[in-house]
Amino acid sequence: MFHMGQFAPPPGRSARGDAAPFAMACAWAAGRLTRLGFVQQSMRRIFEPIAVPRPLLTDARRPLTFSIDAVNELGEAVPTRIAGEHPLTIFVDKQELVTLMTLGGAPEALTIGYLRNQRLVGSIDEIVAVQVDWAVNAVAVRTRRGAGIAPERTEKRTVTTGCGQGTVFGDLMDEIERVHLPVDRRLDQATLYALLDSVRVHESIYKQAGAVHGCALARGAEILMFVEDVGRHNAVDAIAGQMWLDGLEGDDKLFYTTGRLTSEMVIKAAQMGIPFLVSRSGLTQMGYELACRVGITMIGRAQGKHYLLFTGGERFER
Repeated sequence: MFHMGQFAPPPGRSARGDAAPFAMACAWAAGRLTRLGFVQQSMRRIFEPIAVPRPLLTDARRPLTFSIDAVNELGEAVPTRIAGEHPLTIFVDKQELVTLMTLGGAPEALTIGYLRNQRLVGSIDEIVAVQVDWAVNAVAVRTRRGAGIAPERTEKRTVTTGCGQGTVFGDLMDEIERVHLPVDRRLDQATLYALLDSVRVHESIYKQAGAVHGCALARGAEILMFVEDVGRHNAVDAIAGQMWLDGLEGDDKLFYTTGRLTSEMVIKAAQMGIPFLVSRSGLTQMGYELACRVGITMIGRAQGKHYLLFTGGERFER
């Protein structure tokens, strides 16, 4: 707050009421205001947090379906849409990490989400660029450290039961204990039914070609993202990557998948901070045990007006 005393004429100048000295005093006060404003703006710039730029991304999405001629039971040629499938090898700071089989619809988000869900990168701020080149079926990730992934992070590898053979690196099974999901969130039956209906009417590659899994991120019954890929783990990784890019938190979201509720799906949903996991399919024993440990609300066999509530019943309201 400024006081009027700050705008008194400078020493040695007239304070009489004639016009010229008064005009001089006003000009001096205006200059003082300008200088103070400049200093304030400069100080504001100094103390404001420096925004880390978004990673440099290509836009290398591929066609999701292709048309071929099939022959039906009558011997007739039938134009048929089929899902794409492409290998994508991830390099981090020129270090080869893994090759994923993907539909190719969101390769940049898939790459970022894979690194996130494997806990190989700590935050989106660590990534400088993600550049996809389908000519060599590869994606180059450049980090700020430029040192690649520490060998101890990748030397332990678990091949999961996911379609397309999912992979879990490191001690994620043990690190899941560090995840704390919000306990005050609630999901009611009417919202669940509305979400299932939103998924049912959503346009999808599956309706055109089949052979893919789909995942959706939702707030209530509103679908925020819907991603399909040849493996459900790819679809969830792509959503995880886009959440990072968009700065979205998971504490008030629901995650829907067409695939089984395996240990991998529970781990990834928990790491994204999402307390609700819904599937039209069933679950595995390890998926059930991990859901109990982390406290996730898991609902399976969810289609139409039917569902089975497996875990986390304290968040669910009928």
